[in-house]
Order: sequence, then structure tokens, then C-alpha cells
Amino acid sequence: MIAQIAAASIFIIMFGMIVLDKIERHVVTLSCGAATLVIVFGIIMKSRDAVWETLNLGSIFTLDFWYHAGQSSESSGGINWSTIIFILGMMIMVEGMARVGFFRWLCMAIAKLVRYKPIPILIAFMIVSGVLSMFIDSITVILFLAAVTVELSAIVDFNPVPVIMAEIFCANLGGSATMCGDPPNIIIGTSLGYSFMDFLTNTGAAAGISMIFIIAFFFFCFHKDLSQNPHVSRKERLRRKTGTVVTGVVAFDSNRPPVTITDKKGFFASTVIFIIAVALLITHAQTGLTVAFIGAFIALVTLITAAKHIPEILKKVDYKTLLF
Repeated sequence: MIAQIAAASIFIIMFGMIVLDKIERHVVTLSCGAATLVIVFGIIMKSRDAVWETLNLGSIFTLDFWYHAGQSSESSGGINWSTIIFILGMMIMVEGMARVGFFRWLCMAIAKLVRYKPIPILIAFMIVSGVLSMFIDSITVILFLAAVTVELSAIVDFNPVPVIMAEIFCANLGGSATMCGDPPNIIIGTSLGYSFMDFLTNTGAAAGISMIFIIAFFFFCFHKDLSQNPHVSRKERLRRKTGTVVTGVVAFDSNRPPVTITDKKGFFASTVIFIIAVALLITHAQTGLTVAFIGAFIALVTLITAAKHIPEILKKVDYKTLLF
């Protein structure tokens, strides 16, 4: 009874400190985690086994952690290291893609495809946000998309706020659609033995239907605001004469977006790695490769191809989220 009260007290304190946001949340959770191990398991329960089972380090050194046949589930007790290793691997892959300009190139290429028109940009970026979030952490997707959206809004003269809001909605939907879209999904999948396709055919179907309604909602809510542009007639006249779109502060060739690829070889390598990651995730139930193996493999290949840029990539990984 004392152990339960102590554990609940630590949890309430942790939750309160996170809400107050006076101390960084990863410091709060690590401190409370350590307090649970020492006070609850060590002092009150006097159980080394409870500490070891909670840390769950032994699972990393088993074959089933990296490879298993069929739909067998991994240990659901203690820290879920599969989720942490997978997220770390995907973070490294994303930083490698960002370094070579993959996300900016993708957004600019799509903007060019829709002729830099605000309404098509809104719809296209919503779809991109949803699709990327199916395989990459949704927060990471929004960070890159929002930055490019703001840049485009300065060039094309539209309000970026509705577009970014729409991207956030779609990123949440995309993250809920697959096993690897959000950490809770990964934990559920690895603990209960669900595959990528199990999520895609259930939560993915619901997310897809919801996506249609969300796109329609944002279109009808903001198409008038995004269509209004005091410079449109002047810009259109200039575009027809010179092939150049001009705003009050920026001019650029509408047929050729700004240079976004900073490393062509690295760009090609990152694109191939991303495609491999998607393929491995979709087929992991058939291959028997766990998400921990996929994350570790993708991280290793990314670092090998990055060569001298390894320190730069590792420095940008969001370790605070992993610790939290």
C-alpha cells in the first residue's frame, strides 16, 4: 500500500511540474523516474527484480528484439526500447534528409507544380503533411513544412496561418494512420504484435476518411481569404510579360523554384534511404524485422552515407524528446 501511494505521489508531482513548465520536461520525467526506482522499488519494496524488470535492458540483447517470425509480441513490461530505438533511427534519417534540402525541395517542387497558387498549395501541403506523418514523427514534419510555408507566403503573398493550421490537422491524422506514425502507435504495435498493415487497414481507413472532411473544411473556411491578394492583377500582368512573379519584396522565376538541394549525392542517398525505410516498415510483418532493427539499420546507413557530416547530423537530433 505504501509503495502504491509513493508511486502515485511521484506521478502527480511529475504531472504538476510538467504542467507548470518551470523545468524542462525531460529533466522532470528523468528525475521522477529515478525517484521511482530508488524510493518505490529500492527503499520501500526492496526489490532489485522490480528495478531490472522496469529498466528492461535485457530485452535488447535477445534475438526476438531484433527479429521474430510471425506476429509474436515483444515484452510489454518496463521501458519499451523498441520505440525509443526506432524513433532515434528515424530522427537521424530525417536530419540527414534535412541537411541535403530534401523537405524544402519537395515543398518547392509541389508549389511549382501547382503554379504557386495559394489554394492548390493549401490542399497539396495538407496531403504532403498527412503522407509524410505516416512514416515520420508529425512534429518533425510540421517544423519543416511550416518553415517552407512561411517562406512561400512571403514570395506568393498569402496568409500562412490557415495553411500551417491545416498542415497540423493533417499531420495528426497521418500520424494516427500507421504503426510508425506516433510513439503510442509504436508502443501498441510492438507490445500487442500488430503490424503496419493492421494499423493501415483500421486506423488508417478512419484517418483517410477524416482527411477528406478536413481538406473540405479548410478549403471552404479559408479559400476566400487565401484567394484575396491586392497584388494579383499586377503580378499576373508582369508574369505574362516576363515569366517572373513579383511581390513587394521578392522576385523569382515562376518556372524554376529557388535552389534547394545542397548536396546532390547526399540528396539521392537520402531519398533511397527513405524509400527503403518505407518498404521495410510496410513489409516488416512478412520479413520478421522488428521496428527496433529497422530504426537501427536506417540510422546506420544514414550515418555511413553522410560521412564527414555525421557530427552535424547527430548534433541536431532531438535528444530531449527521447529522454522525455
